Amino acid sequence: MHELAERAGISGRTLRHYHQIGLLEPDRVGSNGYRYYGPDAVSRLQRILLLRETGMPLAGIAGVLDAPTTPEVEVQALTGHLEHLARERDSLNRRINAVEHTLSMRRQGREPRMDVMLEGFNDRYEVEVVERWGRDAFDASNQWWHGKSVQQQKAWKVRADALLTRWRVIQQEGHELDSAIAQEHAAVHVEWFKEIPGTPTYAGETAKSVDMIRGLADQYETNPDFHVAFGTPEAASFAANALRLHVRGLKRLFADGGVVVG
Repeated sequence: MHELAERAGISGRTLRHYHQIGLLEPDRVGSNGYRYYGPDAVSRLQRILLLRETGMPLAGIAGVLDAPTTPEVEVQALTGHLEHLARERDSLNRRINAVEHTLSMRRQGREPRMDVMLEGFNDRYEVEVVERWGRDAFDASNQWWHGKSVQQQKAWKVRADALLTRWRVIQQEGHELDSAIAQEHAAVHVEWFKEIPGTPTYAGETAKSVDMIRGLADQYETNPDFHVAFGTPEAASFAANALRLHVRGLKRLFADGGVVVG
């Protein structure tokens, strides 16, 4: 095992890990615990290392190597991964350009353009959105956001801040989750989601909207970034639970054949 690891430029621990997760089985394991690898295993390791260099996760590599039609599946997997890397590259390039522009303007004693500064920095949730709702959902919301003027983006952010600040006020005033004032603001919050293209709320898909809002409620409660946005962790948690209660009612109406909301 040590010889193979040394020749392959990896550690013995990595080889043991590959064995433990079923990615690379040795031909046999000696009574002394040593693992022995034959030509087929070495060939498989070469392919593992090649695919790993692309950044493909180990689970994806296992799926490619264990598929019955390995070459076709490998091409498909690599194509998909290449597209993912290209999107990451584009997003990174936008951010680099934004920083370069800001730096250049500052060095010249000039004010940077706000639209260029913001370009790329509103895409930090891209992976999560794509995984949960699909590429079309992200593209629609991304195009909608970047299609706004700087003034429109600022106005939107002011409204968003006000929406979250209102949750903090309601929580600090001691209102219950099921109070009229809390549930009215939950309805306002849902209506706010409806304005964003690519979301289930925008499309009027009630069941998916419920899932989306529950997922966001989980983020409000657990993500420190949202704690800052809401002002306090308590306000974020209150908003999350109020929204969960609100969409529970929406789901019940939907299931009973009542009003369908987005």
